[in-house]
Amino acid sequence: MSSQQPTDEPVYDDRVYRSSMAVVTGVLLLALVAWLCGDALVRGPANSRWFAAAVALLAVPLIVAFTIRPAVFANADRMRVRNPFRVIELPWGAVDAVRAGYSAEVLAEGSKYQLWSVPVSLRERKKANRQLGRGGAVNGKVPGAAGRAASAGAGAGTEPQPAEADRVVHELRELAERGASRAGAQGSVRVRWSYEIIAPAVVGAVFLIVLFAVR
Repeated sequence: MSSQQPTDEPVYDDRVYRSSMAVVTGVLLLALVAWLCGDALVRGPANSRWFAAAVALLAVPLIVAFTIRPAVFANADRMRVRNPFRVIELPWGAVDAVRAGYSAEVLAEGSKYQLWSVPVSLRERKKANRQLGRGGAVNGKVPGAAGRAASAGAGAGTEPQPAEADRVVHELRELAERGASRAGAQGSVRVRWSYEIIAPAVVGAVFLIVLFAVR
């Protein structure tokens, strides 16, 4: 039993990764929809009320899906990716790679899944690379650990930081490497469609089409 201890450590609370800017944008858009559609529902004529209800039924799920909903939950055993219309559960044993190019994504069992909640900013990445480059120049371009030690010795308290997406991907990659051999991290990728988002959006779209058709 003692031989299983290294791979059967307790699973702690999930780390949650999401875009705070996307959440703020979603809240503001929902407030705008509530104001416009609410006003039409309360004060508008009967025809406008039906249109307002259809627009709200279509817009609210889509706004939530693309702004507030996306998130990545990761613990010692697995990663759960909540994208706009799907939830993907990936045990670390099934993950082949986590990477960030023009978008953050995870590769598993021959498929690629984007991490919507980890947006890649090329501008932020270029800025981080420039800072790293300046740090290397200040230290005489000393490579590797020696360069980092020289930077610390120079008293530079502001160590250049990587872009946010690259930092998150690095953390996820470390979790994947540490958890790949755990007994609880084995299994296949599971994908579930988010019908709680899809269904009301489809109903709203159909409702809106019907209203335009009978107008």
